[in-house]
Amino acid sequence: MAEFMRPAARAALWRLRGLALALTVAAAGLWWGVTAFGPLRWLGWAVLALGVAMALAALQRLRFGRHSGGPGIVEVVERQLAYFGPLTGGVIDLDDLRRLDLDGSGLPAHWILTGPAGQMVEVPINATGADALFDAFAALPGLSAERLIAAVQSPPAGRLTLWEMPRHKLRSVK
Repeated sequence: MAEFMRPAARAALWRLRGLALALTVAAAGLWWGVTAFGPLRWLGWAVLALGVAMALAALQRLRFGRHSGGPGIVEVVERQLAYFGPLTGGVIDLDDLRRLDLDGSGLPAHWILTGPAGQMVEVPINATGADALFDAFAALPGLSAERLIAAVQSPPAGRLTLWEMPRHKLRSVK
């Protein structure tokens, strides 16, 4: 069956799997909410709300990770980001991250992650697996998902600082 589909169509369907699952959950919740009786009816409305929340999260991920096929591979495992590129690479623990920048001057644009000693890991926004960065970056305190999405959708002409570790935390870490 896999040979039946073009690789581009298969990749597009794979990217939409989260949204498809969320819409399925929402549809099941709506069905239960409309047709069931008693406690199952209330459970159906709760499942509908869960499906809508899942769909909103899936849409954010789709808007963030629409680039692919770039140089290198990104892996995020237990809050540790690793980038393996053709010319550069690096590993940085997200708990040690001091600053997150987006540099739009390069082709493609690059995330620049700065560590405690000033070391930098530069990750192209279209690297394979870069869509996993959305959840990692959205977990940074004070950085909103909408700001991340806006920065990716219209990258700056130069370097834009999206997040910096708060000063009071810097003093306690040293």
